[in-house]
Order: sequence, then C-alpha cells, then structure tokens
Amino acid sequence: MLELRNVSKRVGAELHIRDVSLKLEPGSLNVLLGPTLSGKTSLMRLMAGLDRPTEGSVWVDGKDATGVPVQKRNVAMVYQQFINYPTLTVYENIASPLRLSGASKAEIDAEVQKAAKLMQLTEFLDRTPLSLSGGQQQRTALARAVVKKADLVLLDEPLANLDYKLREELREELPKIFAESGTVFVYATTEPTEALLLGGNTATLNEGRVTQFAPTVEAFRNPVDITTAQTFSDPPMNTIEVTKTKNTFNLSGGAQLIVPKGYWTLEDGPYTIGFRAHHLKMSSPAETTKNEPLKAVVLITEITGSESFVHVNCTGQNWVMIARGVHNYDPGDAIELFIDTRHLLVFDAEGTTIHSATEQQAA
Repeated sequence: MLELRNVSKRVGAELHIRDVSLKLEPGSLNVLLGPTLSGKTSLMRLMAGLDRPTEGSVWVDGKDATGVPVQKRNVAMVYQQFINYPTLTVYENIASPLRLSGASKAEIDAEVQKAAKLMQLTEFLDRTPLSLSGGQQQRTALARAVVKKADLVLLDEPLANLDYKLREELREELPKIFAESGTVFVYATTEPTEALLLGGNTATLNEGRVTQFAPTVEAFRNPVDITTAQTFSDPPMNTIEVTKTKNTFNLSGGAQLIVPKGYWTLEDGPYTIGFRAHHLKMSSPAETTKNEPLKAVVLITEITGSESFVHVNCTGQNWVMIARGVHNYDPGDAIELFIDTRHLLVFDAEGTTIHSATEQQAA
C-alpha cells in the first residue's frame, strides 16, 4: 500500500503540491487526471522517492518511507519523454532490471520475450533504441517497467507517442498485468476520455491540489465541485449563471429553463448550472419538451466524421455542442438548441455541487 499523508511540496516561493492525502491499495489502478502543470508529475516524483515533500509524509506498507530514495524502493516509472540506455540493444534494455535482481538466464529470456510480444517489439530486440521510431522507443521503456515487477509503477502519459490501435490495446492490457502482480499502478493523463477507458480510481488535480479521489465513473458522474467537473470534461463543461425563482432557472437575455424535479426544493437565489457538450441538443429530449429552444449563433464547426463539435454563442456564453454525424454550419448561422436538463449539474456560490433529491434518495 502507498499512502500520502498531508503531503505538500514547495519549490522556491511556489507551492507545487498542496496538502494531498491519498491511500492507494495493492493491485489498484489509480489515474491522476488534470491539465498540464496541475501537479501530476510532481506528485508522482513524491510517490517514487525522487523528491522529498516539504510537509507531510509518504508511507509504504505501513512504514514511513519519507526521504527513502528511489534506489531503495522497488519502483518503475515511465515518462512520456521515454528514457532508454542508448548503447544497449532493445533486449538488454528490457532485461536490465532482471539482471540487477539476479534472475536466471532462462527467466530473463522468458520475461523479455513475453514483454516484447506484448509491446510488439519482438523483431527489434537486436537493435539499439536510437534506430527505432519514437513509439518503438516508448514501448521499450514500457516493456522494461513490465518485467521489473515493481511494487509501484508510475506511468506519466506513457501512451501519447503511440499509434491509436496500439494505444487502445495497451490501455486494456497494462492494468491487467499490474493488477495480477499486486502492484500499485498510477497513470497520469490530461485526457478525461483516457481516464474513463482505464477505469479504476481517479484523482482529479488542479493547481497541485487533489479535488476528488473516487472510482472513476463516480468522479465523472458526481463531481464534488465545479473545478472537478471542468477537469473531467472534454470539451470543457458548458456553464452559465442562473437565478432560481420557484420552478424556473432564469438565464441572461430572458431565457428560461424549467427546474428539474430533483431541485424543486432548492432555495430561490443565484446558482451556476453546468452541462457537458453532448447534453446540448438540436432537438428537445422527450422528457424536457416543455423547455423553449435557446437561440444561438454558430462560431465555428469542427467535423471529425462521426461527430461535429459546434461552438456557439448562446445567452451571452460560448458553449460547445457535440452532435452526431456531419453538421456543416457556417460562422454566423442562427440555430436553436435545447439543454437536456436531466443531466444538469448545479453549483452553489462557492462552486460546490448541489445534489438533486433524486441522487440523495438513490444514495
């Protein structure tokens, strides 16, 4: 088990990690999700023993390991900027942790061949890393982490340089490998979609602070505050300030939304509502037919093929809608939109999520 207790890390005048407490169980997959510079790599370095916290402590299997250097821990770490031994063959790069542990020649060969097959490196074992592509070099570093059988495996955006098909395969296989060995597996990413694909638990980070740590689907569906909701939304969550009056949310420009039943008992007053891009619709959901359409102006449309990302200005706010298929709107086109209010998130003045009565009853 790896446990961080009220850990902070200051570098000069800057606080990189702010009072983080986490408990990571053996065999667990734990995702660190946050934008660039949110503290993911800094937190991993503290977990590994590469850095020492300014405040707080790091515990491994019930023992205080604060200050114990990485060389004295059984840790494997793979960065997006992969690190290999340039003068060694791919085979020897993968085998290096096994040789250091004193494994037999037969065991080394079996483990290297197994890892090379997983990473699709078998035909490159006799080559040196510098003769490989960037993706092949990254797979070499991942294979070395696999064979090490470390107690703690830290992967810092490790699949960013790989092609789509292999990335999908490894997202499925890597968690299984490390879970079977009882390893504490920590995976950092900037992409909410990747966190959802991996599953496990997710810690959302913002400016060096963990805003929520929960099972991944739970953190996605029920963020504790607006910061977590924004971190776990791609495209960014659409938001707007509203005023509740009886059973109506009043938006700027005179637009209105009927308050979902679960929020009828909410006190009248100002709130912020949020909804994800796929909950902004071009037609009214059957359950919300009483809401009038919102008038919007198209800013730009991005077509991916299966989906269109339509950026609009609506009620004075810039929002994004994800629509299935190809929708070739021109900038300036006027369209009407509907918010699927069944999936609204409501936040108070401090940005804390207000749960609906329906959610409270389910809990």
